[in-house]
Parts: sequence; C-alpha cells; structure tokens
Amino acid sequence: MFDFRLKVFDTVAKRLNFTKAANELNITQPAVTKHIKEIELNLNIKLFERNGTKIKLTKAGEILLKYTEEIFSVYQKMEFEIGQLQEKQKGTLRLGASTTIAQYVLPPILAEFRKRFPEIQLSLVIQNSEKIEDLLADHKIDVGLIEAQIKNRTFHYFPFMKDEIVLVSRQNHSISTKNNIKLDDLKNIPLVFREPGSGTLETIDLALKSKNIKLNELNIEIQLGSTESIKSYVLHSDALAFLSIQSILQELKNQTLTIIDIKNLVIERNFNFIIPEGEQSKLVNLFIDFCNRYNLK
Repeated sequence: MFDFRLKVFDTVAKRLNFTKAANELNITQPAVTKHIKEIELNLNIKLFERNGTKIKLTKAGEILLKYTEEIFSVYQKMEFEIGQLQEKQKGTLRLGASTTIAQYVLPPILAEFRKRFPEIQLSLVIQNSEKIEDLLADHKIDVGLIEAQIKNRTFHYFPFMKDEIVLVSRQNHSISTKNNIKLDDLKNIPLVFREPGSGTLETIDLALKSKNIKLNELNIEIQLGSTESIKSYVLHSDALAFLSIQSILQELKNQTLTIIDIKNLVIERNFNFIIPEGEQSKLVNLFIDFCNRYNLK
C-alpha cells in the first residue's frame, strides 16, 4: 500500500469505529487517531464528527472516501498488471460456481481471464451452493463461488460482488400495474422457488423469517432446479418468483419480466468466494485477484 494513512482513513470510514479499525489494521487505537489527525491537519478540515463514542463522516470525509476508493482501485489494477510481468502463469484451475453466478456473472470474466492467461486451463462445475461446498471439501475443486450464507468453519468466505433478490412477474401480469405489494400479500400469490440446497432459496428464507414469515406459509406452486426454468415458468403462468437481479437484466431490457416491489422488504446479499482455510496456490490467488479487478471496471 503506497499510502497507509489513506488505508487507515478508509478502514475507519467504513467501520465508523476506531477500535474496530485498529484491530483490523493490527495497530493501536492511538496510532489510528494519530493518522486521522495528520490527514485532517494536511487537508485543514475535519473528516469525522464525534458524538460521545459514535462517529460519522463529515461532508469532507464523504468526498475523501469516494476518492480513496478510486485511488485503491487504481493501485490494485497497477499492482496486478505489474505482478503478472514477473512470471508466466501455467496450470489447471478447477472452479465451482452456484447456478446464478455460473450462468449470469462468470462467463465474461472467464472469457477475459482466458485472453489474459491462455496457458491456464479452466474447468467449471455448476451446482447449487450446498454441493459446491461438498466439492471443495472433497478437494474436487480449487475455489468456489456461491450465493449461500456462511456455514462451514473449515472454509474461508469473502465477498465477490453484491447482489439483490427481487420479486418478478411477467410484464402483462395483472399485479404488474401495482406500484408495490404488502408482505402479507405474498401468502396469497402463487410462487415459484428454487430447490432445497439453493443459495438463493436460503437467502430468501432468512429474509422472510426476519419479517416473521415462513416459507411453509406461502403458496408455493412449484420448485424448479434452475433459474432459466423458473423464468420460463413465470413467463407462461400467473406465478411470481424471487430471482437475482443479475439473472433478469436481459428480460428487464426486453420488457418481458417486471419487478414487483414489496413494502418493507429488501433482500440483499453477497456472492462469495469460498476456499479452504490456509495458504492457497498461486493460481487461486491469481484468479481471485483478477475477479476483484474485473469488478472494479
């Protein structure tokens, strides 16, 4: 990192807690405070407003955070490009990805990766999140990308990209004329869901439970094993479905599916990398770095 003070500021700004930032950066809290004060002195402006033990960004802090993130993005791209000049990468990388990620997110990344590293052979297994974890445990893949929540302590999970799950209907459905629906309305609407073991289903289940709604209280018309089959079913029925926003971008553009907003319910999640705990191979680290760089485009 070229400017550690900016790293300190970035960590404090995102955690809004000096103690947590100090622990994450493995430095003392007084050192964190000193770095922040030095930045404020150099810029001649306060970056945080303090109210007892709580802090929040000032307008100047928000501006600095925006540019700090852009600077780190440039640093990451530069370090990646320079690092790849040092050696020619070869080998085989075995990937596993859950359905939504494999179908709608990974293909352009893999195509770009192959252009950049033509001597690395890629293989991709597509399964639901639960089975991807099993494959990793059995050493049948080197790295996974899944949609599910964190489960297994023997694995390391960390974010790949953000996603949102939305309720959708066919464009000419009678419900599409409504601005939004209430949570209780879900109990009377025919719904299509993914199969058990799906990361998408697990995320929906947790979100609804937080609103005191259980899946078995809903009118589940059918459960299908893929997002494409669910989309086709919705297009030919009066059923609605919860789907990743990443999976319906083309349908929204073509105006064949539409999003139905639900009052007081937003379902957000991270797509996650999943790797075994411990040191990883150079190819695994290379692929993860490449994906992170691709997402900064």
